[in-house]
Amino acid sequence: MVTWFDEDTPLELITELKPNTLVKGGDYNMRLLPETAVVESYGGKAVAIAFVQGHSTTALVTKIRQTRD
Repeated sequence: MVTWFDEDTPLELITELKPNTLVKGGDYNMRLLPETAVVESYGGKAVAIAFVQGHSTTALVTKIRQTRD
């Protein structure tokens, strides 16, 4: 599942959904995020993925929006 949140952090949403895996961009230090401790507390996994040159979430969202208009 992929979702979004309007709060400063996804902590409340993560606590409610209890995902098996939390994935963040490579610019995050997972040890510094409070949501990492929450996910790991129930056996989940929190990982940061490396950036891929030429690919971005912003570009993907823009492309999706263009195809919907």
